[in-house]
Amino acid sequence: MLDRLQSLADRYEKLSELLCDPDVASDSKKLRDYSKEQSDLQPAYEAFVEYKNVMEELDAAKTMQGEKLDDEMREMVKMEIDELSSRQQELEEKIHILLLPKDPNDDKNVIVEIRGAAGGDEAALFASDLYRMYTRFADNQGWKVEVMDANTNDLGGFKEVIFQIIGKGAYSKMKFESGAHRVQRIPSTESGGRIHTSTSTVAVLPEAEEVDIEIHDKDIRVDTFCSSGAGGQSVNTTKSAVRVTHVPTGIVATCQDGKSQNSNKEKALQVLRTRIYDMMRQEEEAKYAGERKSKVGTGDRSERIRTYNFPQSRVTDHRIGLTVHKLDQIMNGEIEEIVSALTLAEQADMMDKGE
Repeated sequence: MLDRLQSLADRYEKLSELLCDPDVASDSKKLRDYSKEQSDLQPAYEAFVEYKNVMEELDAAKTMQGEKLDDEMREMVKMEIDELSSRQQELEEKIHILLLPKDPNDDKNVIVEIRGAAGGDEAALFASDLYRMYTRFADNQGWKVEVMDANTNDLGGFKEVIFQIIGKGAYSKMKFESGAHRVQRIPSTESGGRIHTSTSTVAVLPEAEEVDIEIHDKDIRVDTFCSSGAGGQSVNTTKSAVRVTHVPTGIVATCQDGKSQNSNKEKALQVLRTRIYDMMRQEEEAKYAGERKSKVGTGDRSERIRTYNFPQSRVTDHRIGLTVHKLDQIMNGEIEEIVSALTLAEQADMMDKGE
C-alpha cells in the first residue's frame, strides 16, 4: 500500500509542476485533463501526507517512551501514543477506501428517467413524489435540475418524467437509485380506505458527452410534432416537440419541454447520446457480471430495490436490509443516510473481493 501511495504522491507533485508550466497553461485540453487528474488524486495525497506525519510523530513518541521519564511525563507520552495509534488506524482505513477502484462515471451529471409502472394513476402520482424527492435532494447538494421531457396524467402525476441533474459527483450519489420503487399507502382516489401497492421505476444514467459518443447525422431520423399536455390536449400550436431516432440501435429520445424546436432537439440528442452510452456500458459490464456483480447493484431496473410504507412511516432498502422510520423526511429529499449506507456497502463489497 505504501509503495502505491508514494507513486500516487509523486504523480500529484509532478502534476503541480506541470500545471505551472506555461506550455500547459496555454493548452486548454492539457490544463483541463491535468487539473482533473490532480483533483481526483488530492484526497488520497492529503491522507498520505497526514499518515506520514502521524507515523513520524508516533516513532518519536515511542523513542521518548524508552528514555528515563518521570511518571507524569511517561503518562503524557503514553496518551500521545494511544491517540496517534488510533489516528493511524483511522487513516489506514480511509486510505484503503480511497485506493479502491473509482467508477469513471462518478463525477458525471446524470439523466434520470422515472416512470409510473404497476398501479395506474397511483403509480403516476408516486412517480411525481419520487421526482420531488430527487429534486429536493439535488437542492440540498447544491445541484441544478432541468426537466427534459414529461408526460402527465389527469391527476397531475407523471406517467414519465426525464430530467437532468447537473453537479459534481451527481452519479456517485444517484447511481444506486436505479430500480423499482414500491409504495404502500391509501391512494387519494381510494374511497374505501384500503392500502394499495404500486410501483414506479427509476433509471439513472451517467450523462454522455460528445467525446464519449459521436452521433452522425446520417444515423438519426428527426421528427417534429406539437407538444401535448395532460389528456393529450395540444398546448402548443407549433411543431416544437422533437423525436430523434438513432437508426442503427433503434433507440429513441423525445423532448417537448422547451418552446424552441432547436432547444428540444439539443436536449433530445443529449438524452439519445446518454441512452446509447448506457447501452454500451451495460453490455460491457454484462461480460464481467458473474465475477464483479455487487450486492448493491446499479443497473437492473426491474429489481425491486426499495419500499415506502406510508401507514408505518417506514422506508426499507431491500439490497442492504436497511429500514428507517422517517418517511416524511425521506420524501422531502433527505436521503443522504440511505445513500451513505449504500456507498459503504459497495465499498465493503469491493474490499471483500480484494479490488
